[in-house]
Amino acid sequence: MDLEKEINRRRTFAIISHPDAGKTTLTEKFLLYGGAINTAGSVKGKANSKYAVSDWMDIEKERGISVTSSVLQFEYDDYCINILDTPGHQDFSEDTYRTLMAADSAVMVIDASKGVEAQTIKLFKVCVMRHIPIFTFINKMDRDARDSFELLSDIESVLGIQTCPINWPIGSGKDFKGIYDRKAKTVRTFTQTAVGGAKEAKEVDYDVESDELKALAGDTLYEQLLEEIELLDEAGNEFDLNAVQNGNLSPVFFGSALNTFGVEIFLKYFLSMTTHPLARESDEGVIDPVTAPFSGFIFKIQANMNKAHRDRIAFMRICSGKFDADKDVYHVQSQRRLKLSQPQTIMAQERSIINEAYAGDVVGVFDPGIFSIGDTLTAPGNKFAYEGIPTFAPEHFSRLVSLNSMKRKQFIKGITQIAQEGAIQIFEDYNLGMSEIIVGVVGVLQFDVLKYRLENEYGCEIRLEPLPYQFIRWIGDPSTDPGKLRRMNNVKAVKDMKGNPLLLFVNDWMIRMVLEDNEGLELKEFRKN
Repeated sequence: MDLEKEINRRRTFAIISHPDAGKTTLTEKFLLYGGAINTAGSVKGKANSKYAVSDWMDIEKERGISVTSSVLQFEYDDYCINILDTPGHQDFSEDTYRTLMAADSAVMVIDASKGVEAQTIKLFKVCVMRHIPIFTFINKMDRDARDSFELLSDIESVLGIQTCPINWPIGSGKDFKGIYDRKAKTVRTFTQTAVGGAKEAKEVDYDVESDELKALAGDTLYEQLLEEIELLDEAGNEFDLNAVQNGNLSPVFFGSALNTFGVEIFLKYFLSMTTHPLARESDEGVIDPVTAPFSGFIFKIQANMNKAHRDRIAFMRICSGKFDADKDVYHVQSQRRLKLSQPQTIMAQERSIINEAYAGDVVGVFDPGIFSIGDTLTAPGNKFAYEGIPTFAPEHFSRLVSLNSMKRKQFIKGITQIAQEGAIQIFEDYNLGMSEIIVGVVGVLQFDVLKYRLENEYGCEIRLEPLPYQFIRWIGDPSTDPGKLRRMNNVKAVKDMKGNPLLLFVNDWMIRMVLEDNEGLELKEFRKN
């Protein structure tokens, strides 16, 4: 198969949602259709494992939440699909932000009973910033739901994007009868099945004007469907593929991921509407995915995916050309030519060694400690770099204390490796160095994850001592000596892992005071990796 054809059949997308909207369940059902797993909640061939495929960390299994993004690749209907499954909880939002940088489109899952929720808004804004197509799956129609028109209005008013329903529900909860396909003008009926193991609900298609459908839906729901179809056709937004692919119009689908109803319809429409890998900007201009030689960037690093080997895997999004495992690549940041060790496709924690991959694919490579998030890799002879991935300012801070001085080396190794993944940020006192370590996180649940991982993966007992600081700012000029700044009462100077100076503040008023009293000082809320 030629290069262009291989690249054009790739689809790489992220799934985003508020916690408990059904994102991970929807992901599992995609895998069922692709034949990647046999039963929802289990890896193929491992019948006794009932955890979600994408939730592979021990703490995820124990708490029943996703705390880290995972990558899932499978084949479906001659497409090669790369799903980037992201945490829904806001305390792990920075991992989601980085993962969205590697996606070409996003699927937004919304709970039909709740509509747009807080975390959905934050993640949506990241998609808007990148102008990536957004597809909406309104989930849990088998439960009592809000009015469908209200849900559309909610999306449009809160998120500021136009919607176009591709299908339309008949009833909800106990009265949920099925969904109407506006293009085919048919209704697919819904019959609830046993949750989990069944590949799909029992589905039958009816012409919208058939007597069988009228009898099945009942007079009230049938008349309501006809009225709503007429209203959609007259007053709804027309489908415009260009508007979808430019991120200005979101196609909307209804269904029940738990019952696997409406999932395959959604998947087929989605694959026909979303794009193959597109060109990306670099510091030397636009890089075409087909005509340019191999290039990619690191968007995620994960330590200890295989605890038996204590390995570090760097997740690389291939942006152009073909990756050949036998050929050297050029690491732009270190200016080194190297061979990527153990390249592999990922199915959450499961891996398969590969010899080649194409633009759009996400590949895991062994990281000996040289990669950072945002690094660019190219074919030798090319030295352009993709735009760095922002590191956002954490909002919660604690002093990190090791309780066993005999394990100091393991302690430093553990916090360094976990920090390199990007989920937490560690800082050292500007004057005292690593004798005082401060950890900063976007959400407080990350403290629990850090403590759990240090104890279980590195054998280090720790104590976290909360600090009163709420804001942190990078100093614009790294050569600035914080010790010479004025108005530094209740302000703490620290360094990040790369030696950059930062200031910790207890409130935003102190930020203004320090800026006023130090003419020419520039403070930044985030930095590019």
